[in-house]
Amino acid sequence: MTPKIRRAVIAVAGFGTRFLPATKAQPKEMLAVVDKPIIQYVVEEMVGAGIEEIVLVTGQNKRSIEDHFDRSFELEYRLKEADKLDLLEEVKRISNLAKFVYIRQKMPLGNGHALLCAKVVVGDEPFAFSYGDDIIEAKIPAIGQMIKVFEKYQGSVMGVMEVPREKISQFGVIKPQEIEKGVYKVLDTVEKPRSDEAPSNLASVGRYVFTPKIFEALEETKPGKGGEIWVA
Repeated sequence: MTPKIRRAVIAVAGFGTRFLPATKAQPKEMLAVVDKPIIQYVVEEMVGAGIEEIVLVTGQNKRSIEDHFDRSFELEYRLKEADKLDLLEEVKRISNLAKFVYIRQKMPLGNGHALLCAKVVVGDEPFAFSYGDDIIEAKIPAIGQMIKVFEKYQGSVMGVMEVPREKISQFGVIKPQEIEKGVYKVLDTVEKPRSDEAPSNLASVGRYVFTPKIFEALEETKPGKGGEIWVA
């Protein structure tokens, strides 16, 4: 019987230097898109796919992420007193989306290292893994689609999307072998290739479903520049 995927690890420890100066005083994951921060969209995607526990791997200056998913009794009291009951219910809903666990990555040593920090919580169960600053809009939650593929093929799954050839050098790209429509075996990955050297136009989108074997692979990975370890 396939183990149920009930836990998602989300990496939110990066500095967000690409978004400066907007991220000088707040995490990139807390930047608002319409009326919600980016991280809430990601969490809601996970919950929409049946995830029950969210493990957020945080770092320095990320306290606002924890506060966002925590109860705020003073705010709730003020909303109730002001008879803003719709807002009150929405604020309460956010903290009840899932069970939240927070793990601190003491140094920004890559998303692979962040994932290793969560090993003690994940244990020996398969799980979802996501970056905390990528929103994917889909009728069926992207991670939910990937979980179905995992259940069918019993192996780790990487989410990919088609990108224009002229932008291929901005992404990590896979060398695919089609298994069925929309599902590919990953033969190789190439990080930011030239458009004329790219093995496909299918790029990683920061969504994964892993078995616990990923931890062995990361532990055997030699750290790169600055001691960093990366998933992809």
